[in-house]
Amino acid sequence: MEIPVKIKVKTTIDEQETFELTAFGRYYKKNHAFFLQYEEVMEEGSVRTIVKVAADEALILRGGAVKMRLPFRLHEKLHGSYEMPFGTFETTTLARRIKHTEGHLDILYDFVMQGAASGTYHLEISFQEDLK
Repeated sequence: MEIPVKIKVKTTIDEQETFELTAFGRYYKKNHAFFLQYEEVMEEGSVRTIVKVAADEALILRGGAVKMRLPFRLHEKLHGSYEMPFGTFETTTLARRIKHTEGHLDILYDFVMQGAASGTYHLEISFQEDLK
């Protein structure tokens, strides 16, 4: 069963730069995982995002104007990709913390793009049923 939700996404990079987004999407459970789906409208076009969370791992998939695959597994380096109009970059994530409770996801990870450290990212996603 899909539930319409209001989603708040907050990303903090190296405890200095913060980006926030509010979106409306859907929440559902499948097998032993939960999923969030939402769409962002950017200057480049719209971006569909799917967040999958299960036990001690998570996966963020983005498609559309931005294509990205960011996998997370606690204390493991995992390879992903970030596709832009001028090329595809290889990414590596090392999740230091993955916590999820009903309505909240918290991921702290080191992010590397094309072999260069991009910083420590803190991703917080909170969501609640959208009772329009």
